[in-house]
Amino acid sequence: MSYPKLKIDQTIHGAVLLAALVPGFVDAQTAPAEANPNAWRYSLSVYGYLPNLGGQVDAVTSPGGPGIQVNAGQLADSQKFSFAGSFGANNGRWGAFTEVLNLNLASDKPYSRDFSLGGGPLPSNTAADLSLSMKGSVWTLGGEYRVMADPVLTLDLLAGARMFAMKPTLRWNVIGDAGSLQPVGRVGSTSPGETQWDGIFGLKGRYAMGNNGRWSLPFYFDAGTGQSHLTYQAAAGVSYSYQSIELTAMWRYLSYDMKSGAPVDNLRFNGPMVGATVRW
Repeated sequence: MSYPKLKIDQTIHGAVLLAALVPGFVDAQTAPAEANPNAWRYSLSVYGYLPNLGGQVDAVTSPGGPGIQVNAGQLADSQKFSFAGSFGANNGRWGAFTEVLNLNLASDKPYSRDFSLGGGPLPSNTAADLSLSMKGSVWTLGGEYRVMADPVLTLDLLAGARMFAMKPTLRWNVIGDAGSLQPVGRVGSTSPGETQWDGIFGLKGRYAMGNNGRWSLPFYFDAGTGQSHLTYQAAAGVSYSYQSIELTAMWRYLSYDMKSGAPVDNLRFNGPMVGATVRW
């Protein structure tokens, strides 16, 4: 079964709440010394994320009709509701983590000319009311092993799996001269859905600043494949720890390149995130 494609190569601004895809972001930070360094410690994190989302949406207007290509970068965007939280556990060397993310983005623009029909130029009197929404959930589960435990620099290797369940919806209402577009295709929508599972491998760590270790520079990278062609992400920033609470600000980039036939060709999130972590 073939799907309409969403090829993400333009830029739109989206506002969503989500956690770091790997709770290890915060577990890598400096923590107060324990009487037993091998005792299990736990963390709970919540993050806010303000990314840019790029894209061009391709859909078939009707059976045998021309395709409609929408420049998503020109659509106004808004946040409906998104939530994410993460939980981690580690005993110094070994650790495990899980994270759940829920996305809900919406973009729309009335009387827009930021699209094409059949890949050709638009007639001068053609416009469309366009609407694009993206709903999705991301679940990450994995384990980690600390390979460097220097007081100034820590480094962990990680491996796990990530699920991405997505449902993009494109709606259009073409106004004016539609060229070869038949009347039945002037108004329409497409809403393909798909779930992708991928294995991921990566590393994370932090560089402590100052004598007390309250300030640190966290960093993270992972890459993987499976049902998607390639997924990877990178993040870096700064954090401040006070007793059992830590505040973190990072810049994060997340990428998905889907295999042929998937409803999304590729997807990019890029922007700042801030969050808080509680440890016990």
